[in-house]
Formats: sequence, C-alpha cells, structure tokens
Amino acid sequence: MKRVLDNILEKVLIALMAIMTLNVLWQVFSRYVLNAPSSFTDELARYLLIWIGMLGAAYATGKRMHLAISLIPSKWMNLYRERILGKVAAFLVGLFALLVLVIGGGRLVYLTYYLEQKSPALEISLAYIYMVLPISGVLIIIYSISHFKNVVSHTEYSIK
Repeated sequence: MKRVLDNILEKVLIALMAIMTLNVLWQVFSRYVLNAPSSFTDELARYLLIWIGMLGAAYATGKRMHLAISLIPSKWMNLYRERILGKVAAFLVGLFALLVLVIGGGRLVYLTYYLEQKSPALEISLAYIYMVLPISGVLIIIYSISHFKNVVSHTEYSIK
C-alpha cells in the first residue's frame, strides 16, 4: 500500500509542479512580452506552492527524507534504543499530524467554507486551498503508522 501511495503522490506532485511552471512562464511572458500582466497567475502560483509544500512534506515523511536532527550521539545508541527512539519519533510525528493538520486544518477548512471566503483573483473558495492540510495530515499519519510497524517488526533498524 505504501508503494501505491508513494506512486500516486509522486504523480500528483509532478503534475502540480508542471502546472506551476507553466503558470509562472505565462506570468513572465504576459508581463514582459505582452505588457499586460495576467491577474490570476500570482495567486495561482501561491496556492500551488502551498499544495506542493504540504504534499511534498507528506511524501518526504513517507520516504523518511524529512529533516532529522541527531541529538543523541551515536555512541550512546544501540539497536534497542534506536528502535525505541524510532517508535517515539513515529508516534510524535503522527500525533502532530493528527492534532495540527487533521483537526486544526479541518477546522480551518470548515471555517473558511462556512464563512464563504473566496480568493480575490480566482474567486474560488479558500476551503479548497486549505483542504491540503487535513489531506497531508492523513497521509503523514499513514506513513507514521507504517514506520511504527516497520520499527516494531524490526524491518527498519535505523532512525534516519
């Protein structure tokens, strides 16, 4: 299931990056060649960047490429301590994703939908923009559960 999820996320991120690249190219072309800057391109690029950043964070969590700071010297670590630390890290990442992204992001989506807030240039509901928060939160939780299971079943031996 993790491979399927990784594959889907890769394709979505590639598509979003391609759309953002075309959008920015159009923005530059319309501003400097046509001397008539497009009104929606700046806003679209901003929203695409939010989606790419949040989904990219979920993808990085799944690939275990996210930022990790080694606070404990390797000479103090053994296999048992490393597994414990891996379990704690996976649990804390999942808990953060649940509380901040899923619950907090879900409330933000509901509030912007309820208040009918719309973006100025694109005139779409901001709830659609903020929807990436709970989506990426759920993905991070899935990846954290997968990592926790791998640490428990001893298929991963490193917290990196």
